[in-house]
Amino acid sequence: MTPQQILDTYGPREAMEYDVVIVGAGPAGLATAIHLKQLAAKAGREVSVVVLEKGSEPGAHILSGAIVDPKALAELFPDWAERGAPLKQAVTRDEFLFLSETGARATPHWLLPKCFHNHGNFVVSLGALTRWLAQQAESLGVEIFPGFAAAEVLYNDNGSVKGVATGNMGVGKDHEPTGDFQLGMELHAKYTVFAEGARGSLGRQLIARFKLDEGRDPQTYGLGVKEVWEIDPARHQPGFVLHTAGWPMDADTYGGAFLYHLDDNKVALGFVTGLGYQNPYLSPFEEMQRWKTHPAIRAHLEGGKRIGYGARAINNGTPQALPKTIFPGGALVGCDAGYLNAARIKGSHAAIKSGMLCAAALDEALAAGRSHDELTAYPALFEASWLNDELQQQRNFKLWFKKGKWVGNLMTGLEQWLLPKLGIASPPWTLHATKADHEYLRPAAECTPIAYPKPDGQISFDRLSSVFVSNTNHEENQPAHLTLKSALVPVQVNLARFAGPESRYCPAGVYEFVPVDGGGERLQINAQNCVHCKTCDIKDPTQNIVWVAPEGGGGPNYSGM
Repeated sequence: MTPQQILDTYGPREAMEYDVVIVGAGPAGLATAIHLKQLAAKAGREVSVVVLEKGSEPGAHILSGAIVDPKALAELFPDWAERGAPLKQAVTRDEFLFLSETGARATPHWLLPKCFHNHGNFVVSLGALTRWLAQQAESLGVEIFPGFAAAEVLYNDNGSVKGVATGNMGVGKDHEPTGDFQLGMELHAKYTVFAEGARGSLGRQLIARFKLDEGRDPQTYGLGVKEVWEIDPARHQPGFVLHTAGWPMDADTYGGAFLYHLDDNKVALGFVTGLGYQNPYLSPFEEMQRWKTHPAIRAHLEGGKRIGYGARAINNGTPQALPKTIFPGGALVGCDAGYLNAARIKGSHAAIKSGMLCAAALDEALAAGRSHDELTAYPALFEASWLNDELQQQRNFKLWFKKGKWVGNLMTGLEQWLLPKLGIASPPWTLHATKADHEYLRPAAECTPIAYPKPDGQISFDRLSSVFVSNTNHEENQPAHLTLKSALVPVQVNLARFAGPESRYCPAGVYEFVPVDGGGERLQINAQNCVHCKTCDIKDPTQNIVWVAPEGGGGPNYSGM
């Protein structure tokens, strides 16, 4: 049965009414809910707010480096420390290394651009911070529904957004209702805010429907592959922050890595690969595993144990690529819009701030008795904010590296180090992206295969053992949430022309080409492995793969990430 046939047979769906519905219980969505409640309480008004979260709990799907700049959090809760926010480990030292295959060259601290200075910031588990924010939201009267994935945008007769519907539960792989079937429910609101993170499935639909990206640069992304280790106490340096560039990336591929010493003998480390890479044989997962074997990185890990793994696509965060963030009946916040600061490798403070700006616009609209119109105050508030100033100053960072490593290093030094010393806050020029990430992939016949070393099981690992550590689980008897526009394209185009890049760009082993009787191969989709990184939705060269939300509660269950 199609979703419409199921609705016709089992409907109508139960509907609930709220002033504001928020999709996504990450920092952006929760900050929106919290600040809206704060503003309403200050004015002596009641406002009903609900937050939907597809993960089993707030924080279950959250993955970030993460170094948090507490600037926005301090605006949301000036007493965040007294409230027990889990910002425990302050940054104590920064280091930036340029790696060759066996060597490492440190950049003198006085030469480091301001974007790589982390004094006053904290090394954190963003999942823990998200769970804390959820507790604060609930204490203010925000309703949070974990395990409910928003699967459909609902529209009023005039085309404005009416709300969302959650996905049906208990639908089998054959698309027929099982004995455990439950019809999804509708949540209607005066305004609906989308805070799904980078490449949100509903946000992508809204951008297309309302042409929110018209006149903007295409959004570009990186894939962050992350691990958490418990290391030898003798090697632990609480608060030490290391960033690297260079090996194993070639000069034409954008990428970099981080290693952060948390408290309690924990280390978070990860590798970010720009998804505009050209060689279809490149594997971001394998690049990360290879990077760990460098002597400068191995020295932190030997004698330790990997205890966490995950992956997530991140925005490259240029203001030139920000879509229009409002439409009749709602708004985009956080990485659903693309506020991450790529130069600082930080998005949490931007997510919180964007949610607060949106909340201020929501408060004004609700106080005036408005509904289902455009929250024009939101983009105006952003334009006047420190967040806009920050993003404008960093707007060319990622784009210079598209011109090669040496040009990128030179111009980044000019814009991020020299110009500020000359009193020039923002570069007097603006670069523009002209192609989406999937358009950069070259045919396999024009590229050199990459021979990655086999994992040793001590420092480097394979995909399946990594997925196991991510605690990923999906109800197996459900339709695959990794959908194909055409079942023929993977073999006839992707495999034939690009050597099947989906088998390499996916960090979870979801896609593999397997032999078929009589010769040839077919694409097998192991949807149960999916860690919800969205890379396939971004990098598929024909844009044939469309990521949609699975049953609520499925996916990774990150701990300490």
